[in-house]
Amino acid sequence: MNINNLSRKNIQVLTPYQSARRLGGKGDIWLNANEYPISPNFDLTDRTFNRYPEPQPQAVVERYAAYAGVSSDNVLVSRGGDESIELIIRAFCEADDAVLYCPPTYGMYAVSAEACGIACKTVPLTADFQLNLAEIERQLDGVKVVFVCSPNNPTGNLIKRSDLLELLQMTAGRAIVVVDEAYIEFCPEATMMTALANYPHLAIIRTLSKAFALAGLRCGFTLANAELIQVLQKVIAPYPLPVPVSDIAAQALQPQGLTQMQYSVAELLANRADLQKNLENLPLVEQVYPSEANYLLVKFKDGQKVFSSLWQKGIILRDQHKAPGLQNSIRVTIGTALENQRVIEAISEIN
Repeated sequence: MNINNLSRKNIQVLTPYQSARRLGGKGDIWLNANEYPISPNFDLTDRTFNRYPEPQPQAVVERYAAYAGVSSDNVLVSRGGDESIELIIRAFCEADDAVLYCPPTYGMYAVSAEACGIACKTVPLTADFQLNLAEIERQLDGVKVVFVCSPNNPTGNLIKRSDLLELLQMTAGRAIVVVDEAYIEFCPEATMMTALANYPHLAIIRTLSKAFALAGLRCGFTLANAELIQVLQKVIAPYPLPVPVSDIAAQALQPQGLTQMQYSVAELLANRADLQKNLENLPLVEQVYPSEANYLLVKFKDGQKVFSSLWQKGIILRDQHKAPGLQNSIRVTIGTALENQRVIEAISEIN
């Protein structure tokens, strides 16, 4: 008996998201998942494991709302930003609706839509990795959700604020616009938070995985107007955050945790500047793209050779050669100063 034949037709043909862990590799320098290179240290303060957790942990919601400068009614906590993506699709898309996204960008927008049986429309970014607004407007018929990542993964650049505002204007009353700000702590001045008051169809995705160095926690947030949050609350699981997760998340959002995060961001930005400068001096490098995130997109003369050479040395990077417009490109997460030095040395040794 072939169990696959019993699964939904769209699942039978679905290609799952190729996460860093799924792709594997054996090494001691992991620069392929945009993780912070060093783990923070937290001890559990709540050990009440025999009871179900709060549906929306109050301390986490209130502290994140204070951090983001919004009301608690504007915050929904989820299992990472990935759950937020799926919740929005499930809550707003009918079977004959579509989502629209702009590659090269984060792969889970497509995977989540396809898993839900929702059609995908793509409007590739322009040559300078910006929105093609005219083409988006032409493609909007039947689109219920538009996903935009800023800073964009894997390119690292910000999407122009003026373009995001124009996108919000053209979609008013037609579609939800999701701005994925997973990397916004590395350029906080670029947030779209200030637009929430004027655009009831705007949803912003945030996470503790990147700048807060808590990828293993799986804690994310949706920030939106109260009416949109209430819609998502209808479809979210009853107890999305385990007690240990909400315990540590609440600690990370206290003043001391926020100070530590900001210190970590400053250190990472300095390491990013050094890595960029050193990469630009290598003969195998054609271009290092400007980045506002915790990674650099690098175009090499022979990206496949560089990727496999470092892979064999236990330095695991993220190959982007299959993404549209990114031939010979590799995404390099910013590591510690020592890890970044190892990357430069390993590339220098390639013949």
